[in-house]
Amino acid sequence: MEQAAIRDRELMGDKPEVVHQEALHHGQLTPEELEIEKKLRKIIDWRIMPLVILVYLMNYIDRNNYAAAKLQGLVEDLNLVGDQYQVGLSILFVGYVLMQVPSNLLLNYAGRPSWYLGFFTTAWGLVSCLTSQVTSYGGIVACRFILGIVEAPFFAGVLFYLSKWYTKEELAKRMAVFYSGSLISGAFGNLIAAGILDGLAGHLGMDAWQWLYIIEGAITMFIGILVAIVLPDFPDTWKALSPEMQRVANRRLALDAAEADVDEAGAMSQIKGMKLAFLDPKTYMLAIAYMGITGAAGFQNFFPSLTKTLGYSNIISLLLVAPPYVFMVFYSFAHCWFSDRLGNRFWFLTYPVFVSIIGFLVFMFTDSFGPRYFSFFLMNFVFAQNGTIYAWISNAIPRPPAKRAAALAFINSVGNSASIWTPFTYWPSSAPHYRPALGICIGLEVVALACFLGMRFYLQMQNRRLEKLELSDGELSEREMGKLQKTAEFEGIDIAAARAQQKGYRYML
Repeated sequence: MEQAAIRDRELMGDKPEVVHQEALHHGQLTPEELEIEKKLRKIIDWRIMPLVILVYLMNYIDRNNYAAAKLQGLVEDLNLVGDQYQVGLSILFVGYVLMQVPSNLLLNYAGRPSWYLGFFTTAWGLVSCLTSQVTSYGGIVACRFILGIVEAPFFAGVLFYLSKWYTKEELAKRMAVFYSGSLISGAFGNLIAAGILDGLAGHLGMDAWQWLYIIEGAITMFIGILVAIVLPDFPDTWKALSPEMQRVANRRLALDAAEADVDEAGAMSQIKGMKLAFLDPKTYMLAIAYMGITGAAGFQNFFPSLTKTLGYSNIISLLLVAPPYVFMVFYSFAHCWFSDRLGNRFWFLTYPVFVSIIGFLVFMFTDSFGPRYFSFFLMNFVFAQNGTIYAWISNAIPRPPAKRAAALAFINSVGNSASIWTPFTYWPSSAPHYRPALGICIGLEVVALACFLGMRFYLQMQNRRLEKLELSDGELSEREMGKLQKTAEFEGIDIAAARAQQKGYRYML
């Protein structure tokens, strides 16, 4: 990337005196660059966001159609007994967790997100199609495990990918837009399942759940091929951008983190990035917080079963899942817009904890339709936290890219590890209130809240340290000088200007 930036500057005819003038604008984009940035942001939004949302939509549909298939005859056709259904549900996340960190490091090293993500999207679509042909408990467990492995590269990979295109002020809103794919899938995935159950059950000798896997898997394969062809990789390799736009795209991210968004040369930088991630206390606080959120959101894997306790048919139970998800699609947009607008993550992660806990309690201790159905809307406030915590992860662990990639993957793997064991808390005998499972959801939200508090205090301490260093203009360590030198080279400015650029940088609370 450094060479690309230097080449772009040469193409633009930059001279040393011009570079020196740019140093006067250290810490901010020039008026001309701001105009370019507006155009750049619009291009990125229209080219990247629709694709990643579409893939995430299919990601959640393919993952969660197992819950819909339960109401469409899968359990009876495969003769699942005892906790075998729960094993099939949780085994996906074993493969998913195992592949997270190595996959993200490989993505960062390979440098071709379009091919990498496109290949694995096509692969999980194929696995989904083939799942329709399983005839036994062993077959469904094997397919679910493989599905977890081929789905693993997508989510953490996209979080890392978006952080290579957007600044911290822009991320929460885009993360909310991105996460809407999963919320939309929760709504329309079950609507599709209801339609298939009503119209295709028994067609060509296959049950509704088999058609569900075939149709959704085929759509995913087509989208995966589209991603490989259409998705741009990184700003400095996207030929559709002019040299000016490439330079501004790189410069604004460097300014955003007060240092260049580049790794050291060589494959070892990926290992070093992983070590840096594992030595950072923020990685563990965010990982445990995300595990709490993911575990508390585990009810989504049983949502059709929860709505079934309201006393309606299978088709109506699937349709009742949609409104709470549709509500949360729009609410999460507003939630994350205000988080970006106010420049705050902590409070926007904290208040949904209390709202969702109220929802869990209402479902646990009421019997009439109105309060129990309303509780689903309150429980869904768990999902309002996701877009915000994804943005906070990228804000709190900004550079270098190899560290960010490893941290995102590790946090996502720890978070999703909750999905391995939480399915076993939804005992059929605990219906219709599922008090043990929802009580655990409440406990996990409290754990997440404790981590949010820890993160806030730690970042405040880090910001005070940055302020003290700035005021004292103290001597930098050898490591800090090396990072400063890299930023100066990347930006085409001198060390003094790069040091001035760092002044004023603070972690977002």
